[in-house]
Amino acid sequence: MITPELLHPQSIVVIGGSNNVHKPGGAIVRNILQGDYQGTLRIVNPKEDEVQGIKVFHDAKELPPTELAILVIPAKLCPESVELLASEKGTKAFIIISAGFGEETKAGAAREQRILDTCERYGAALIGPNCIGLLNRNHHSVFTKPIPSLNPQGVDFVSGSGATAVFILESAVIKGLQFNSVWSIGNGKQIGIEDVLQYMDEHFDPNTDSKVKLLYIENISNPDKLLFHASSLIRKGCRIAAVKAGSSESGSRAASSHTGAIASSDSAVEALFRKAGIVRCHSREELTTVGCIFTLPPLAGKRFAIVTHAGGPGVMLTDALSKGGLEVPKLEGPVAEELKSQLFAGSSVANPIDILATGTPEQLGITLDYCDQRFDNIDAIAVIYGTPGLTTLYEAYEVLHKKIGECKKPIFPILPSLHTAGPEVAEFLAKGHVNFSDEVTLATALSQVMRTPQPAPPEIELFGVDVPKIREIISGITDNGYVSPDIVHQLLECAGIPMVPEMVSDDKQTLIDFANRTGYPVVAKVVGPVHKSDVGGVTLNIRTPEHLALEFDRMMNIKDAQGVMVQKMLKGTELFIGAKYEERFGHVVLCGLGGIFVEVLKDVQSGLAPLSYGEAYSMIRSLRGYKIIKGTRGQQGINEQKYAEIIVRLSTLLRFATEIKEMDINPLLADADDIVAVDARILIEK
Repeated sequence: MITPELLHPQSIVVIGGSNNVHKPGGAIVRNILQGDYQGTLRIVNPKEDEVQGIKVFHDAKELPPTELAILVIPAKLCPESVELLASEKGTKAFIIISAGFGEETKAGAAREQRILDTCERYGAALIGPNCIGLLNRNHHSVFTKPIPSLNPQGVDFVSGSGATAVFILESAVIKGLQFNSVWSIGNGKQIGIEDVLQYMDEHFDPNTDSKVKLLYIENISNPDKLLFHASSLIRKGCRIAAVKAGSSESGSRAASSHTGAIASSDSAVEALFRKAGIVRCHSREELTTVGCIFTLPPLAGKRFAIVTHAGGPGVMLTDALSKGGLEVPKLEGPVAEELKSQLFAGSSVANPIDILATGTPEQLGITLDYCDQRFDNIDAIAVIYGTPGLTTLYEAYEVLHKKIGECKKPIFPILPSLHTAGPEVAEFLAKGHVNFSDEVTLATALSQVMRTPQPAPPEIELFGVDVPKIREIISGITDNGYVSPDIVHQLLECAGIPMVPEMVSDDKQTLIDFANRTGYPVVAKVVGPVHKSDVGGVTLNIRTPEHLALEFDRMMNIKDAQGVMVQKMLKGTELFIGAKYEERFGHVVLCGLGGIFVEVLKDVQSGLAPLSYGEAYSMIRSLRGYKIIKGTRGQQGINEQKYAEIIVRLSTLLRFATEIKEMDINPLLADADDIVAVDARILIEK
């Protein structure tokens, strides 16, 4: 629980506060004092009479009632202190900096549980233990530096790691990113990242609260809670970015399906973030860069003008933007020539717009005005301006400052000269701006922002999916394991997923009769062995009854063969859809190019069932091989709408059949008109 006393206490006591500012007990007192805390600050220290100008209590029993307690004492002393403060001093909030709890030993875990029980009994909030504290505009209850600039429209930052929070703050401060609050949850025994988001969501005021949230997550203990409150905040106008650490642990246990081999805990995180509308980042630099992007007006389009006085960075930014799916359109025609006439000879306006190292601050302003007002094929402006050694940066940055306030299109300042022009950059940041010192990092972050969809609607797409029949089929299955082809066919039929005509039998003549009715060529596949190709159990392009008879006899001699499946042989682009049930997350649905390329290229995207059409399209269009799906080099693309529809229908099937633990449809054969499932496997565990 998060109490008022935690966020804006009228009184704070630091248990273990000291005069040594090089240790947590002294540093936290220093930071509270320097943060201009307006309430009453008290210190408990049995060995000191005065700490940093404040008279000290030698024992917590001597304290008057105090709202918030910060504990910087050995872990073994914390449970009794919490009990005393909560029961006798009316303390309703605790921040425990101390380590040595559940993160270390069983005895520590027992102490941690005792503290939690006390806080729950007295209705008190608990941050930590094992954290750096809580920083907001009311009190700076952290023992670390840097202390970033704070304002109501700054970023709310929540971190599962104290040390990482410090490193992220270091990265942010140098960019000029300002903060509203910093939460270090430590062990998160009572208040985790999901709980902080819940509080921010349930108490959100669009007129006064920050609309940017940055998260560093080490463990997602409640995915549903995170999804609900993150997506709710985003729908209310917030923007959220997050790093999820620890996702490289392979979820690819020894698995018998393509999906089982590829899906991992990281797939589940990717799917959860996509559904919530959270921008996923993979480093501290990327997270703080996205945070800076969030402070600027949202992009209305993908087309950038690049204004620079150094050709190389402009080219690198062009390459990086293009690689990320953004555009740097060519500028030409009368307006471009008019701009060029106002610049020095040798300048280029084709885009990037190179005003040369000798370009003046006035010419920078003129160029920005043209990009903002005259070029209709531009949505945003990136300005690369460092130390050319030929102009005064103070004047140039003052022009940039004014244009950021005047221009309707967002301007992204890239000021790379942090060493040689440190004072000039610092003055620019002091005016409330941010700085993207590296153009490629900016482009990467921008592409992540642009690729992230809006939160998915909570409604489930039920049209065309026979849920009662699905439950009837699942209920009739008694054994765990891969189900028979006829059950697979029935389940896909209930979901409205078309399958290629097929027949399974252990009778040769029955299959020959089916092939004669369907028409040749056909495909024959052994039924029984899981990996058919590995045992020679697949034969393509069978064109005569005699050939089919020979293949039937051969396949029935394969170990574990129970029969043979015959299918009409079709042509088209091979696609893949799979699903895997991840504990706590639910079904993770994967899509990508099919056939052997699934495991070779691992070009797959994930979503969390049930999926909306928006999520399905986002998954498809985020594939590296999307150009093949779209159609490239004269080759016709596939029916993207039907592919998305099949993904959505499959996700609805899975929502009502949690007994399905793994599923592959590989391949689906697709052309411009239709998509049909050729081969599918479903693993049931009840």
